[in-house]
Amino acid sequence: MTETSAVAVAGERTAIVPWMRVSAALFAVAWGGNEFTPLLVMYRQIDQMSAFTVNVLLGAYVLGIVPALLLGGPLSDRYGRRPLFVPAPLIAIAGSALLAFGSGSIGMLFAGRVLSGIALGLVMAVGTSWVKELSEPPFTTRSVDGRGASRAALALTSGFALGAGFAAALGQFGPIPTASPYLLHILITFAAFLLLWSAPESRPRREDAGALWADLRIPAAMHRRFLLVVVPMAPWVFGTAASAYAILPGLMMAQAPGLQIGMSGLLCVVALGCGVAVQRFAAKIDDPRSARGIGVALAVTVPSMALAAVAVELNSLVWAFIAAAALGASYGMLLVGGLREIQRIAGPRDLAGLTAVYYSLTYLGFFIPAILAALGAWIPYTTMFLAGAALAALSVGVVALSWRRHLPTA
Repeated sequence: MTETSAVAVAGERTAIVPWMRVSAALFAVAWGGNEFTPLLVMYRQIDQMSAFTVNVLLGAYVLGIVPALLLGGPLSDRYGRRPLFVPAPLIAIAGSALLAFGSGSIGMLFAGRVLSGIALGLVMAVGTSWVKELSEPPFTTRSVDGRGASRAALALTSGFALGAGFAAALGQFGPIPTASPYLLHILITFAAFLLLWSAPESRPRREDAGALWADLRIPAAMHRRFLLVVVPMAPWVFGTAASAYAILPGLMMAQAPGLQIGMSGLLCVVALGCGVAVQRFAAKIDDPRSARGIGVALAVTVPSMALAAVAVELNSLVWAFIAAAALGASYGMLLVGGLREIQRIAGPRDLAGLTAVYYSLTYLGFFIPAILAALGAWIPYTTMFLAGAALAALSVGVVALSWRRHLPTA
């Protein structure tokens, strides 16, 4: 047995194995990425911000996420996972500090959201790859196909869900509602940072690295399987999630007088809780010989968008929760299906890079609330959700055309 293998086996007998340390940081940074979402209602009430303004702030962290993804992923393939991942929790703490003390300033809120996005982009691109690698030998004695993707997706979705739930509870009932949710996140993230510090490197720095600009190119992003199966579904990942916990709460405010923030948070928790619950099923229906996992997830998206249209048309909080549960299930299946697909497509040298491209495409869905808010003056939300159902059905057809084609070689 090699020294590395001995360390791995010994590590599995301890309470916290390496992949758990990285997953804890994934969880904490994801918590911070989504704690702002249920507080959109609070900012509209306390600071009298418009629906368009708060949705722009919601999407602002995409401006941090996308560059962090596109740079962090490829650079971690070159320099290793630790140098790119370890600073992320500290950046998340800085973002939450700005949000905690800048509730009256759109500029500070915007900056805080961008920093939260940078942190989240780094952990999503680098951390997903790091967890996958730490879930395989020599860091573990047991390796199961797709387990790393499932662990990373579970950590992210759990963080998104609990971050939203606790933020809503503190925003509705806690002291200093504009600050206490973010202060709690700072404590959690600092603890995760301390836990992360001893996580082992899984991808040493490449000594044969060429020009830096060449590493920013992701050849696997041109793989036909990625272009024809993953790209059509990617924006739906957070498009469905954002519809559940960013659009529906704002439309249902009148149905929960005095408890709007709590209602918003509960919709978040229901959506993301279903996203967590469905991930084991998503892993089971995934098939490396076809696009079944993604196809089924997109098929679930169609009625989910239709249910959102029903909730808005009836102005019913009950139907809103049903729609949020369906949209959350769709989100969870899409996230796992996409991650498993790209981990099969990517080569060992561009795993984090292709993960970054995938996540960048998924976050296009976070602009949907701002787009719909801008169009809402002319087009009813019911009509827009029905149009979304039609587009989801079209995406199913596009993926079906490449169901068993362009499969990556073993």
